[in-house]
Amino acid sequence: MTVLWASPPMTIAQLTAALREETGWGKHTVISMLSRLEDKGAVRAERNGRAKEYTPLLRREDAVERETSRFLDKVYGGRLGVMVNAMLDSRSLTREDIDELSAILEKAKGEAERP
Repeated sequence: MTVLWASPPMTIAQLTAALREETGWGKHTVISMLSRLEDKGAVRAERNGRAKEYTPLLRREDAVERETSRFLDKVYGGRLGVMVNAMLDSRSLTREDIDELSAILEKAKGEAERP
């Protein structure tokens, strides 16, 4: 999706070329991925001559929000506090991470206090 968001629309050949170096995916893998994304309503395919061109239907921000919620539900039962505690227990949070989380929480607190 990142490649597709960068310069839509793209054909299967263009996507395969753009993804090959980073992922090693061939044409058939890209086709399978696009088919799943199309079934989920994340992309749309339109014929342009002989080639199909794919366009993202989801904004990046919406996709990030959706996948974050799915991840939290699947791994932590939807509980953000459990995830943060697990990260603290494993000592995987840096000082910068903690500062960023604090800023996010302060912003959320301010938004929650508005009428």
